[in-house]
Amino acid sequence: MQGAKTVSKTVAVIDGSAYSASVCEHAAWVANRANNDVDIVHVLGRRNASSEPANLSGSIGLGARSALLAELAELDAQKARLAQKRGRAILIDAEELVSQRGVKNIHTRLRNGEIVETVQELEAEANLIVMGKRGEAADFDSLHLGSNLERVIRSTHTPVLVAARRFQPITKVLLAFDGGPSSLKAVEYFSASKHYNDLACHLLHVGTESTQRTRQLEGAIAMLKNGGYQVSGETMPGQPETVIAEQVEANDYELVIMGAYGHSRIRNMIIGSTTTEMIRSCKVPVLLFR
Repeated sequence: MQGAKTVSKTVAVIDGSAYSASVCEHAAWVANRANNDVDIVHVLGRRNASSEPANLSGSIGLGARSALLAELAELDAQKARLAQKRGRAILIDAEELVSQRGVKNIHTRLRNGEIVETVQELEAEANLIVMGKRGEAADFDSLHLGSNLERVIRSTHTPVLVAARRFQPITKVLLAFDGGPSSLKAVEYFSASKHYNDLACHLLHVGTESTQRTRQLEGAIAMLKNGGYQVSGETMPGQPETVIAEQVEANDYELVIMGAYGHSRIRNMIIGSTTTEMIRSCKVPVLLFR
């Protein structure tokens, strides 16, 4: 999908949570349009993958120490083997789901380590990463994001598609345009991706209208029209996270496209992050560019 890369691979990161099926369906949707391979990745955390026992020798009496440590080691080894079996089962189910959606070239990977490190390793081969909004341990009644999601988004320069809990066909997209490098990257990405130009695209700038911003918006619209898109655009006053969410709800957009984390973590802690708020509040998938 991405013009700067010659590879055609979508990486779907799954964890067995309620979002895993949606991640697979979003990845299949992209792959079928872009003629991509799909890599399905499940990462076992070091705690699940390790068979090393906890060091409890200091609290065990001398006579029982050897036997109990041996028993603990076997218990940890059993947990590690079960985690491996469960991981393979998750990948088998995911591969079947993606295959049922018509994707021909599917590869599965069971990895040990951390999700962020795994994504950094695989992104050289990928032009899109798909992840769920929340992980396996998430409280789905809350608005908390998965603990790894923000770290992945901040660490990669490959676009990240944050899947909604359920997949729905995508025909209308809203591109949040602020004139910054990330939103310009999104415009360039889609203008070069002809396999998406049947989607109706609306560019929305939220903020104070100015001559410079109007020219940037008009330039972005022209670029997308040259790519074959049916596109419109407007500027609206207000706070981006509020206005964008309201427009998605009011106009039934099925995908939001936006730049991600334009400020540092420290700045975001002080003033908040539009990116995080949009991912939390939007009930549709969000495609992020850095």
